[in-house]
Amino acid sequence: MKCPFCNSSNIRVLDSRGNEDNNSIRRRRICEDCNKRFTTYETIEKIPVIVIKKDETREAYDRSKLIAGLLRACHKRHINIDQINQLVEKVENEIYNLRCKEIESRAIGDMVLDKLKDLDAVAYVRFASVYKEFQDIDSFMEELKKVKMKQSD
Repeated sequence: MKCPFCNSSNIRVLDSRGNEDNNSIRRRRICEDCNKRFTTYETIEKIPVIVIKKDETREAYDRSKLIAGLLRACHKRHINIDQINQLVEKVENEIYNLRCKEIESRAIGDMVLDKLKDLDAVAYVRFASVYKEFQDIDSFMEELKKVKMKQSD
């Protein structure tokens, strides 16, 4: 590590704290040569995961695609961006805990639905309608019945 101000390697850590998300560490540092302070963040380097799509093509996991889908499902609902980010973090932790290099998009969709059903029933149905590609009103109604039964439990 070098000082961003004077390029010296003579640096000392003043303070270390875990961030709220528990996925990174914030370190406050000081350069012993120029006495300037700066902050660094350390995060765990995650192994890249390949998503196997429905058509058997493969692409790198992209967090922004998951967030975009959730934003569409949660549109005009009382769900803030922090709740969406927490849901994505939970899904990502579940994916990385599987310790596999490839995962089917269906498995990711199931994880999202599992988390969404506890967050918001309308967002759940919206996400399910796109993810499950309902072909007719009967399959859509069947999903609605499942949600209704889970709410009455």
